[in-house]
Amino acid sequence: MSAAMDTESTYSGYSHYSGHSKKAHRQGSRDRHKSPRSKDGSRSEKSVTIQAPPAEPLLGNDASRAEEGQDDNWGETTTAITGTSEHSISQEDIARISKDLEDSVGLDCKRYLGLTVAAVLGLLVFLTPIAFILLPQILWRDDLEPCGTVCEGLFISVAFKLLILLIGTWALFFRQPKADIPRVFVFRALLLVLIFLFVFSYWLFYGVRILDSKDTNYQGIVQYAVSLVDALLFIHYLAIVLLELRQLQPMFTLKVVRSTDGESRYYSLGHLSIQRAALVVLENYYKDFTVYNPALLTASKSRAAKHMAGLKVYNVDGPGNNASGQSRAMIAAAARRRDSSHNELYYEEADHERRVKKRRARLVVAVEEAFTHIKRLQAEEQQKAPGEMMDPREAAQAIFPSMARALQKYLRTTRQQQYHSMESILQHLSFCITNNMTPKAFLERYLNPGPTLQYDRDRWFSKQWTLVSEEAVTSGLQDGIVFVLKCLDFSLVVNVKKIPFIKLSEEFIDPKSHKFVLRLQSETSV
Repeated sequence: MSAAMDTESTYSGYSHYSGHSKKAHRQGSRDRHKSPRSKDGSRSEKSVTIQAPPAEPLLGNDASRAEEGQDDNWGETTTAITGTSEHSISQEDIARISKDLEDSVGLDCKRYLGLTVAAVLGLLVFLTPIAFILLPQILWRDDLEPCGTVCEGLFISVAFKLLILLIGTWALFFRQPKADIPRVFVFRALLLVLIFLFVFSYWLFYGVRILDSKDTNYQGIVQYAVSLVDALLFIHYLAIVLLELRQLQPMFTLKVVRSTDGESRYYSLGHLSIQRAALVVLENYYKDFTVYNPALLTASKSRAAKHMAGLKVYNVDGPGNNASGQSRAMIAAAARRRDSSHNELYYEEADHERRVKKRRARLVVAVEEAFTHIKRLQAEEQQKAPGEMMDPREAAQAIFPSMARALQKYLRTTRQQQYHSMESILQHLSFCITNNMTPKAFLERYLNPGPTLQYDRDRWFSKQWTLVSEEAVTSGLQDGIVFVLKCLDFSLVVNVKKIPFIKLSEEFIDPKSHKFVLRLQSETSV
């Protein structure tokens, strides 16, 4: 019975702390003064308070916070989570974070090692034809046959081919890496091995047949170097086909679903490995998916806790009885209340939509009035001297207080306050003033949640990803493969489907079948 009373008191404290809208409207300001005591009473060993990422508040003074505490709907914008939280950090999480840091150091070493090997091999490839031509001139120049017109023309051919190969190699291989993949790129590794074996075989033949015998046919030596450059150009063409052209034709459709809210997108890809397909998915995720907002997921949890808070269980058999009877009683009571829960959900959503529309209208009016004030200021500034004109930053700071409160209330109602700091709003406002944008263009960022790239990097909540796949990540995409991209807060589930083979037939239509004759009777009835 004591356990039941503790459970009841805990849920009751949580109900006071969450500030349910119906109870707040019934009790009025009297319950608002009692809420701090119930907030302290609801704290237990399992409760975790969620705080937004560090950012500047929209209204940073104490007077505004006190005035916000006296808002009629302040309880509706207060959120608390009891029990386990998605952002709680335990000892296992700390150990995992330290392991991720060690893995990141290893990835950096692997990336720089691969870049170093590629740079050394590329330098060897470009210096090899030049060395083939210069070594005979240095070692046995007096014994060489004179180089004729054809031989001198080959010098120009080698120079221009090496220049073309240098530009093509720089454009194809020497790019800034966009991400660190867990495994090596198979085709690129095969090309590097092929180039190494090819250059090594040329050096082996050159050392045995030319250096040892000291061949005096200098034109033949130059032609041998030209053949090496031609072969390198063909290998570069093969690299373009394998690395760029092979993946252009769409062969698979990928369905990407975010595990927390179920938002999904579809993408068409060609022949790619699983790790490269995961990289393409992440690149599109940051621009196509709306930003992940964990505050929107707390509504269902608070609603479930509110329903459970209304259940009271009494132990009439004494403290020695087990808790299985209490659990069955709570489940039965929850089943009886299930029929009325959809009505409460409907009215809660309708009330939330009403408050969002109301505060959105206030925000639109406040922003339009602020921009109208800006136009009046610009008209006044044109009449002043050039040295007294106000820059866009000062103009943004001048009109921001008139819209700050309406914007703050709207962001709190839609649970977007953690993504917009005062500095970011001022920068966006000054940008809109500089480019002579309308109030609707300024509000577009706040009225509709944008993609992840629209916000600061510190508020992405997903910087390091883990690829989970039953197949090897270096293997190609196949029909039915499922892999998961995990981060700290959520995961992306990717399902691969092959594009079906389409059989298109042709049907011939005779042009004469469209012709018809319209016959009119000349006689009319009287």
